[in-house]
Amino acid sequence: MKKVVLAYSGGLDTSVMLHWLKQHYGCEVVCYCADVGQGEELDGLEEKAKATGASKLYVEDLRAEFVTDFVWLAVKANAVYEGVYLLGTSLARPVIAKRQIEIARREGADAVAHGATGKGNDQVRFELTYYAMEPDIHVVAPWREWDFKGRSDLIAYAEQHDIPVTATHAKPYSTDRNLMHVSYEGGILEDPWAEPPAGIFQMTKAPEAAKAEAEYVVVNFERGVPVGVNGEQLGAVELLTRLNHIGGEHGVGRVDLVENRFVGMKSRGVYETPGVTILHAAHRALESITMDREVLRLRDELSLKFAESVYYGFWFAPETELLRRMIDETQRDVTGEARVKLYRGNVTVAGRRAPRSLYSERLATFEADTIYNQRDAEGFIKLNALRLRSRAQLGKQL
Repeated sequence: MKKVVLAYSGGLDTSVMLHWLKQHYGCEVVCYCADVGQGEELDGLEEKAKATGASKLYVEDLRAEFVTDFVWLAVKANAVYEGVYLLGTSLARPVIAKRQIEIARREGADAVAHGATGKGNDQVRFELTYYAMEPDIHVVAPWREWDFKGRSDLIAYAEQHDIPVTATHAKPYSTDRNLMHVSYEGGILEDPWAEPPAGIFQMTKAPEAAKAEAEYVVVNFERGVPVGVNGEQLGAVELLTRLNHIGGEHGVGRVDLVENRFVGMKSRGVYETPGVTILHAAHRALESITMDREVLRLRDELSLKFAESVYYGFWFAPETELLRRMIDETQRDVTGEARVKLYRGNVTVAGRRAPRSLYSERLATFEADTIYNQRDAEGFIKLNALRLRSRAQLGKQL
């Protein structure tokens, strides 16, 4: 192995990996950082990478691609894993790994490396993408090779080799941030009974400390894609940033769950996803008046499979490609707007309207109408009751 492209964040794990790869393999290490919305975490990254031994650092702005091609599709799918997780980390991995392979090709590198552990989902998400794009690429996963047992060992190694890191023994949990969410896991969060420390959260205020006044937000959609907030047309990155700020002020989008990892173990994760939490509520409200009942139910069945496929790392698998096309097809008429009310951690639907709405006030009214003949319901009910009555009659005979 002569040259490896390392997916590098500048955090504890990848900072140690950069030093370890050079020592262990004696190869050139090119660092690559994907900007998917980490913000200030990118400051000073190039100087830090080169000081630790990298020959160069690529910082690729993938925010627009991440939101447009990945996050928006998950919103259209109403994709939720195990009832609550909105897939913020899962959606970011394929876009990061895709560009890493593109850089490896550009650099003529014979290997790629990542910082995922041998226990987690991210190793699968990264490597399935690598192999889908470059079947013969050599993959280095240091957590599956080195002798370090945990992050405490990494902190000690970093101190020994003067590698600047922000993790300390007093703050041993791991964070991962992008434009969609922040995730927290490990360390003090590994006890599922322990409440997350109030100070860990970055995107949201605690609901009890949020604004005392409710706020209404109107989200505009075109074919299922969010395009505006409160009547103002916005680009994808700006729109999600805006909703993250609004939702964060109201304590919206905090989740604490014990999830089932693809590798088989249960893991506790804490997440903040304010903007997409708002979008999910608004999108489903708009779908309720624009989608046919059976199409909506079929799409909801696809949503479960789609969420599972994304969580497991199969973004570039043929079945997921098919699911993406099918989900897009269901969104043809999901154009309009939905109004939601935000108040201390809650998102409540307050209205929805659409130019191609299937909802008819004239048909649904409890007042007098000339469209629906209520006597028609008698035959409808008797036909549906036929098998129930037959079964009951058989019971009487026995």
